[in-house]
Amino acid sequence: MRAWLALGLVLPIAACAQTRALEGSPDAGARGDELQQPLPEFPKPADYLPLQVSATTPFKFFVDAKSVSVGKDGVVRYSLIAKSTEGALNVSFEGIRCSSRQYRVYAYGRPDNTWSEMRISQWQQIPPDARNAHRAVLYSDYFCAARMAIGTAEEAVGALRRGPRGSSGL
Repeated sequence: MRAWLALGLVLPIAACAQTRALEGSPDAGARGDELQQPLPEFPKPADYLPLQVSATTPFKFFVDAKSVSVGKDGVVRYSLIAKSTEGALNVSFEGIRCSSRQYRVYAYGRPDNTWSEMRISQWQQIPPDARNAHRAVLYSDYFCAARMAIGTAEEAVGALRRGPRGSSGL
């Protein structure tokens, strides 16, 4: 009985400590807002916009036009579809923070066309390497100009339909 009583006292204290740690972190404000971001409808092939990345990548990339949004926090959110040469699909819901050249994955797509939310999702730098070429291209050629997010989702979708501005992002 004492063990349960002690555990009952320790768990709320640990939860408070974790909340305080998050509040004190440099990512705290964005983290709280973003955890409440609703996931978009799962992408449908009719809404895929092709993303020109590189002739050497083994994947074809697409952005779901209906999922693109520009938040008040300056983050451009979108569903990304990567299709292998064999036809396998990888689907993710992500965000790009233009002011710091960072990305974050919020959820991955499941085979049954539902989302699996990330338990731990942190902002990461978009490195200029081939593994992240799709994110670098989205950052440089479509979503972020002078480290500022594009104004509206309609502008982002229009930019994707027109094609890249000419900067490779790599």
